[in-house]
Amino acid sequence: MRLALGTAQFGIDYGIANTRGKVPGGEARAVLDYAWDAGIDTLDTAVAYGDSEERLGGLGVDGWKVVSKLPAIPDDCADVSEWVSGAVRGSLQRLKLDRLYGLLLHRPVQLLGARGGELFQAMEQLKADGIVLKAGVSIYDPAELTDLSDHFHFDLVQAPLSLLDRRMVDTGWLSRLTESKTELHTRSVFLQGLLLMAPGQRPTAFHAWAPVLGKYDDWLEASGLSRLEACIRYALSFPEVSRVIVGIDGVDQLKEIVQAARGGPLTPGDAFATTDRQLLDPSRWAAAS
Repeated sequence: MRLALGTAQFGIDYGIANTRGKVPGGEARAVLDYAWDAGIDTLDTAVAYGDSEERLGGLGVDGWKVVSKLPAIPDDCADVSEWVSGAVRGSLQRLKLDRLYGLLLHRPVQLLGARGGELFQAMEQLKADGIVLKAGVSIYDPAELTDLSDHFHFDLVQAPLSLLDRRMVDTGWLSRLTESKTELHTRSVFLQGLLLMAPGQRPTAFHAWAPVLGKYDDWLEASGLSRLEACIRYALSFPEVSRVIVGIDGVDQLKEIVQAARGGPLTPGDAFATTDRQLLDPSRWAAAS
């Protein structure tokens, strides 16, 4: 199963379409159990996801491939290596694990700063020490890889990919990462839930993108697919993608996702593909939620 379980909603109220808030305590256990039984073996979390790491550690995630992310290094950090090591030790303590499968940078642009070499070396040292298996970056735009690839090689990259966001495909980075033996995990398959919302459910701020979203709606109606099924099947259409990260609000939604993942690949055409970062980057949605 090439799905991975995103756990932001274990620690924070996450997603524009999320009406339930954090996954309740008792249901979190059921989510992990169902995911494991369905063949999902990878968890995506981050220091920035509230108490997600601590909740996962309390539930027990030994045996899972756990990927976590470092926040931005403080401007006044005196010792980059010690800061990185301390942050990872904190994650492992909360997760109750001996090592991470993957460690990603939430702010990879810092690698291009004056202390980028120290930062990268600190991550490489954690690999050498057996504390981290794979090190890499979490990006919002493939252009970030263009800037970074001349200086660094990553074991793991997390990037957005959805029916609207084809940038990883169109720029050639999907195949380039495969050629460089870099593992690729994709996220934002639902664009924080926006692609699961019917036209009347979308916040008014998204009316600015009515032409693009309208073409998406028309294609869905013509295809006969549910929104969830279309999103999942498209993301899984690319063999270069090792894991498709899905965020969920409960076990019932996870069951629907797993069922949808059993369908075949999709070739939807590019009528509603867009490169508009204001739409594709949820961090720019302040007025849309």
